[in-house]
Amino acid sequence: MKNDKASKGLVSFVRDVVLWNLSGSFLYRIYMGILICLMLTGVYGYLVQFRTGLAATHMSDIVSWGFYISNFTFLVGVAAAAVMLILPSYVFNDKDLHKVVIIGEVVAVGALVMCMAFVFVDLGRPLQFWHLIPGIGQLNFPSSLLSWDILVLNGYLALNALVPAYIVYCHYLSKEPVGKYYKPFVFISIGWAVAIHMVTAFLYQGLPARPFWNNPLMGPRFLASAFAAGPAIISLVLHIVNTATDYKIANTIFNKLRIIILSAAVINLLMLFSEIFKEFYFPTHHSQSAVYLFFGLEGHDSLVPWIWTAISINVTGTLILAFNPVRERPIFLMPALVLLIAGIWIEKGIGLIVPGLVPSPMGEIVSYSPSSVEMFITAGVVGLGIFVMTILLKPALIIEKRYEENRTGFCQSVHVKNE
Repeated sequence: MKNDKASKGLVSFVRDVVLWNLSGSFLYRIYMGILICLMLTGVYGYLVQFRTGLAATHMSDIVSWGFYISNFTFLVGVAAAAVMLILPSYVFNDKDLHKVVIIGEVVAVGALVMCMAFVFVDLGRPLQFWHLIPGIGQLNFPSSLLSWDILVLNGYLALNALVPAYIVYCHYLSKEPVGKYYKPFVFISIGWAVAIHMVTAFLYQGLPARPFWNNPLMGPRFLASAFAAGPAIISLVLHIVNTATDYKIANTIFNKLRIIILSAAVINLLMLFSEIFKEFYFPTHHSQSAVYLFFGLEGHDSLVPWIWTAISINVTGTLILAFNPVRERPIFLMPALVLLIAGIWIEKGIGLIVPGLVPSPMGEIVSYSPSSVEMFITAGVVGLGIFVMTILLKPALIIEKRYEENRTGFCQSVHVKNE
């Protein structure tokens, strides 16, 4: 009898989630239609790449990692940044951030889906994927850092998907989640978040023929930039939620996130300037990649305007966050957050991956820019990630709002009764 009741509750939960996602205003339907169009654009681009292989991209034997892996590197940091909400919510019992921690975890799930999609398309053709499946292909664990990356990404995805799903399901049934069933996994996810980005940094650091990446600051700077850009993206999502839904976010939450973002952004800039000093104070032949990035090399200077733009808007966004006199109002923080996200995306993406490959170990220098196929596929992957966030976030917000209202009503009734 108990199992039948649990099965009915789960079926009812799934049915309502589907119905909530299918219903909505006219603007919501347009929004979902745009995401579907983006995904179809990505499908078209992938069909072209499937037919011709990676020759459809502008990657080559020299620049073998391009726009796909650049976006992957940035999004791993976005996924890891969910820990900046989980840590104060569960360890320090911050009630303000606890209200929005599920939103941060949903953003992490969407970012991880995009990460895995970018790795998949970077393989060229889907048949290459079987090499990564344990028991079928040769994962080469534990000797291969790539195998570690696969394991930590999939493990972190499971943690960020299953824990919020359990909490939201309990709230759907108007029950309080049992701490012993989910809190151990919450604390595991804190360390796991650090691991996914450190392993990604180790992938680059562990390549001895790439001196641009042989930097002991890479791992810590990955985390600093992640803890700046990730919460900045979460803040933008919270602003959209606050504006477009009935789930209201207090200004104190935005201000707490601003402090987190600002602290991480300042540390990230200090580490960036430390690396620049190391490269140019006493340059050697190992500094050629940095010269190529910041000033151009032998006429190849396509990345120069990008990196200087990235540093400029990164500094500008950080200064606005630090000195904005109306920082208590979220609407004035949005431009600063967008600048900071764009700056870190450029600097941590194309500004990190391509210079690490140019010049090649043989001294070859080429210019690289994404092809139209790479842009189409990237648009599709981004559309997929936002689509996943939307279909997870919409029912979660509805359930959380109802649970909060029911709990508030119950507490008020008890208070009246006691009086």
